[in-house]
Amino acid sequence: MTALFNILPVLQILGFLLILLSFLMTLPVNLLMFGDTPDWQAFVKSAGICFGVGLVCFFSAGRKRHALKQRQMFILTVSAWVFIPAFSSLPLLLSDLNLSVADAFFESISGVTTTGSTVMSGLDKLPGDILLWRSIMQWMGGIGIIGMAVAILPFLRIGGMRLFATESSEWSEKAVPRTNRLARGLVFSYLALTFACILTYSALGMDIFSAVNHALTTVSTGGYSTSDSSMGQFDQLSILFASSLFMMLGGIPFFLFVRLLNGQAQPLLRDQQIHFFLLFLLVISSLIAGYRVLMDGTFPLDAFVHALFNVTSVVTTTGYASQDYSMWGPFVVVMFFFLTFVGGCSGSTSGGMKIFRFQLSMLLLREQVLRLLHPNAVIARHYNGRIISDEIVASSVAFSFIFLATLAVVAAILAALGLDMVTSLTGAATALANVGPGLGDVIGPAGNFQTLPDAAKWVLMAAMLLGRLELLSVFVMFSPQFWRS
Repeated sequence: MTALFNILPVLQILGFLLILLSFLMTLPVNLLMFGDTPDWQAFVKSAGICFGVGLVCFFSAGRKRHALKQRQMFILTVSAWVFIPAFSSLPLLLSDLNLSVADAFFESISGVTTTGSTVMSGLDKLPGDILLWRSIMQWMGGIGIIGMAVAILPFLRIGGMRLFATESSEWSEKAVPRTNRLARGLVFSYLALTFACILTYSALGMDIFSAVNHALTTVSTGGYSTSDSSMGQFDQLSILFASSLFMMLGGIPFFLFVRLLNGQAQPLLRDQQIHFFLLFLLVISSLIAGYRVLMDGTFPLDAFVHALFNVTSVVTTTGYASQDYSMWGPFVVVMFFFLTFVGGCSGSTSGGMKIFRFQLSMLLLREQVLRLLHPNAVIARHYNGRIISDEIVASSVAFSFIFLATLAVVAAILAALGLDMVTSLTGAATALANVGPGLGDVIGPAGNFQTLPDAAKWVLMAAMLLGRLELLSVFVMFSPQFWRS
């Protein structure tokens, strides 16, 4: 009975999320009422199922609001990222696309986790309601990722995220509940960036449907497009450059945008994570552009814009492509493989290992070198003007180890299922880091995941969820100590 009572608050919140999801499912039909909506019945049926299940879950806990304890937050975090993609796949399953269960689940999980890998081809000819729903799934997942990264994971002490627990709430005034005000600020910032992106794309020549779809998947760093050629369909440097800027904004901590709205611009301008993130993108893009100019004679401006766009897309785990960068030469292919692991900033819509963990690793390396030279020295670790505790360093190191160990296991399983080495390794990497495209002829920027066996797709789905949930929040639930009262 106690276990049931403990799970009721989780069911209540899951019910609310499903009710909200049911309303979002009606958007493709409502927004395209007089347009391309051949699968409107699939969306109406799916919305009805979500609404009904959501009501049952919501009222199962009664009308009383329950405060979540840490164990319940773990369960909610993991279960929400399983239930929402599962129900989000209903419109795809019930549509006329004739997708298998594995393919529908893969597309929805990839969408909601903003991974951007796809099993769907012929996107240029798909109906508008399906294309819009794919974009909405990613946009919805993006705001969920921000909320999880800012409001939940730091307090669960996940993978060094504790470093940002205070920063994400300290701007609040004591007279206003911190959580409510932070949530409103995050939603407003997310909406404002989305609308700004729509207007920018429209001003640069996109039609309104393309502008809306690509804005939803740019700000969320998701990467779904309305064409098989991704952003390559827009052969315009200005659009690629604007998209690069909005992907960068999507890869920046959103709680700093909230502080900017409250008149605090200094944290955004002085943040070490942002400085390193932007510098890293510019340096790597310049290296790749320079390589292409020297080796292929590419025009410098074209080389830089395409390099900046594709590097930003991979580092922020968006997954767009303007060209098949696997054809740019072996040096570039190796660079993009390692870029897959980087990720954006903590508290952003990006996946990957996150920039701050690489910065912490460099601080730890510097400390070890200094200790070799001065064994008795007292060395304090500072990050963004704060001293970093041993707990944060240990958590970050543990995350990095688990990430690489999980990568090896997933790649080995994919290889055992018959995939070649490049597909297995880059498929595992792109799923865990929530990037989207891999490398090679099958899942590279010019391909997709459609031809993979269903077993491989389920393995990659599990990897996407593990990567999005920062690994530790899932693995901790498999420990016997977690379930002991």
